[in-house]
Amino acid sequence: MESDTKPRARVPRDFESLRSTIIERKGSMPKRLAQVAAFALGNPDEIAFGTTASIAAASEVQPSTLVRLAHHLGYDGFSDLQSIFRERLRDRTLSYEERLVTLEQSSGDDEDANLLTGFISAASQSVNRLAATVQTETFTRAVDILAAADTIYLIAKRRSYPLTAHMTYAFSKLNIRHQIVASPNGVDPEMVQFATPRDAAIAASFSPYAADSLSQAEELAARGVPVVAITDSAFSPLAARATCWFELAEADFAGFRSLSASMALTMALPVAIAERRRKLAQIKSVKAEME
Repeated sequence: MESDTKPRARVPRDFESLRSTIIERKGSMPKRLAQVAAFALGNPDEIAFGTTASIAAASEVQPSTLVRLAHHLGYDGFSDLQSIFRERLRDRTLSYEERLVTLEQSSGDDEDANLLTGFISAASQSVNRLAATVQTETFTRAVDILAAADTIYLIAKRRSYPLTAHMTYAFSKLNIRHQIVASPNGVDPEMVQFATPRDAAIAASFSPYAADSLSQAEELAARGVPVVAITDSAFSPLAARATCWFELAEADFAGFRSLSASMALTMALPVAIAERRRKLAQIKSVKAEME
């Protein structure tokens, strides 16, 4: 039987503290508690607005598991835990705006126009979420790691593949040495074996996570190659393998998930890397002239 003894620690009273606590304890959580905690971090609005029954169904656990998670984190009950997610919405009006926009766009008889505006709305929501949640410190650290690399390996499969395809184009134009791990002849495992700790990798994968991307990122990390990950949850197996990682919550329309926020990030990274290298080269040149 899984143990869910409540840890003796200060109870988080704001969302960011709660998020940090869950990430810190995820490795020691019982399986079912970790499952619903991952759902909560990935779907905070659903936790804020949902009922115990609807949240349990969406996260594929029993309603009692929600209460167990709340007690595990030190709360009196699930409603106490849920209040943290609701409090988060007081300073974040985007979720209300999203719902109003969706309602507005779902009306009318022009299905083609509704479909187009639905996807545009999802893209806009994704980018707005990224702007509201991305940490500049994480971006700076990622740029530091990648700018110092001899070669940058690009790993993404299935839905995430367009991200590396775009970065391949940008890196080529910016004269940044890179290697996209997407061979048509199935030699990707051999390809990543050429990477050394002097290199780095960008790996992108979203639920359901691509097994090849995870195994390749794990292989690189095990050999001391820094991995910058782009994924959708603190509980993502890719985040566990990364030197630093970005959490992107992409909106969807009719079950089709956007890549807009991810694309914005992967457009910014190559330019930032090139600019960092240019500045470092200038500093090195000035020092050489002074010697």
